[in-house]
Amino acid sequence: MTSDFTTRHKFMCWLVHLYTSLGLPLNLASLWYLSHGDGPMFFALNLLAVAIDATDGMMARALRVKEALPYFNGAKLDDLIDYLTFTFLPAASFIYLSLVPDVWWPLMGLVLIASGYGFCQGTAKTHDAFVGFPSYWNLVALYAYLLDPPAWLAIPLIIALIILTFIPVHFVYPTRTELLRKTTLTGGLLYGVTLIYCSLSEPSQARFNLTLATLSYVVYYFIISAIHHYRVHTRNEHETC
Repeated sequence: MTSDFTTRHKFMCWLVHLYTSLGLPLNLASLWYLSHGDGPMFFALNLLAVAIDATDGMMARALRVKEALPYFNGAKLDDLIDYLTFTFLPAASFIYLSLVPDVWWPLMGLVLIASGYGFCQGTAKTHDAFVGFPSYWNLVALYAYLLDPPAWLAIPLIIALIILTFIPVHFVYPTRTELLRKTTLTGGLLYGVTLIYCSLSEPSQARFNLTLATLSYVVYYFIISAIHHYRVHTRNEHETC
């Protein structure tokens, strides 16, 4: 019951929604830099928006925002911002920053469609996992920007991730999955800070090597996601027996 919450508590809940909504002006600012060809600032602001997205949910759950303000759909606001942050603007960056050859630009349309499908799936999330590739297209674009991989490597990877969006593999939800959560969150913080540093640094062999080093966290994420998926699959099999 909303009457169980004080006015002060509800005010704090609205502040959480305001905090979430800061992703919108950040995305607008990142678009401005992107339209001017400023890749470093685009990715730095994008990662800042990701940081907000990574922390607002914990605040909302701690304050029981959904119960205190049931007439405002914070999840819908979050999805709106997430689609801009993780999919639409990163897809645009592939074009604005020439991260793929011109002939492959239409592939970004498939990225938008696949991610739209993922966001609208009723089973896109469980209580502790993402189902299907969780639209980390901003990271794909950032690595394409920092590492400049050849098209023969980048294009098949993008296509594989598009396909993976439709496959119900359970990916770790960093703030909710119990499996190695502290390790995942600590590593994720270091990972994010390092990527912001790399995105703002001048091109150099040192930046290239540091960017390659951050892929160790990506490998870690895929490994624990595979373990988590196996555990979920095994548990579901036991429940149906």
